[in-house]
Amino acid sequence: MHMKDQKLRASSASTRIFLLSPADIAGIRAARIIHDSADSELARRLRGKGAPLGEVFSFISGLYFRGKWAYAQKFAEVPYLGPSVFVITARGGLVPPETLVTLDRLKEISSIDIDPTDASYLAPLQRDSRILSELSGAAAQIVLLGSIATSKYAEPLLGLFGERLFFPAEFAGRGDMSRGGLMLRCVQSGVQLTYLPLANAVRHGPKPPKLPPLTRRPPQPLGRKSEEGYGGLDSRGATADGH
Repeated sequence: MHMKDQKLRASSASTRIFLLSPADIAGIRAARIIHDSADSELARRLRGKGAPLGEVFSFISGLYFRGKWAYAQKFAEVPYLGPSVFVITARGGLVPPETLVTLDRLKEISSIDIDPTDASYLAPLQRDSRILSELSGAAAQIVLLGSIATSKYAEPLLGLFGERLFFPAEFAGRGDMSRGGLMLRCVQSGVQLTYLPLANAVRHGPKPPKLPPLTRRPPQPLGRKSEEGYGGLDSRGATADGH
């Protein structure tokens, strides 16, 4: 599914859209579902009709992507019946995390390192960002949930969204795992992070204090299906660090 297929109706109502950085399919966890010998249920779906990109990246990346997706689902605000969360991909532009991808498609959109000078990355990203910019409206808030310390996401997106591009101030100084844990705590508490304009922002900061433990949910009564994860996410195998 491409941005050109979306039919979003912009409005004067509050609009907050999230852009999520992708998982790295070159790691050990990725091999568990993309290797020829992989035989898990998720691996079989990838080789068949496909699996949601968000579920695949949540498995590969673990806490970081799971936290980003849960947070974005919780706090996105759109006045239309269309996607409000998109994954930035290496060669496929902006892709809603609910989009089904086969193994071949996953490899296709993730087959290169993200380089802000590479046309294979920039062309589809610019194409989809222009469409999103037009359809979401001039007052929309576009929030990047990804690395702001490097130029691979920030610079191309700033050139397209300008002052509408924001990032969570609390990301500065944190590693991926800490960011993932922080966002899951926000989902649990219902309190959003602080969004700052990315243009001319300070993108580095001192290491913040260690996060307090997550509040544990009470056990489910017998006979009731457990609701795993956050925000309706499939939390299978989501333990490793992300990208």
